[in-house]
Amino acid sequence: MPPQSPTALQLLGQLSTIGMSFVFALVIGFGGGYWLDSLLGTKPWLTFFGFFLGVAAGVLNVYRVMKLSDAANKKT
Repeated sequence: MPPQSPTALQLLGQLSTIGMSFVFALVIGFGGGYWLDSLLGTKPWLTFFGFFLGVAAGVLNVYRVMKLSDAANKKT
């Protein structure tokens, strides 16, 4: 096995966290919306808003990691 550069190891670490970062973004968005709904009495509207905000944040995280991965692949 040839020695790997630190960039390859960093990229592997970032790619392995895609699923977790997407799920965490969903949970934080949904949880924040649910908490605000219980605080303000607006159920279920802020829960929906928080969920979709979490989906958007998760997709943005995946996009950033994939863009970084693509840039690293073009360098090699």
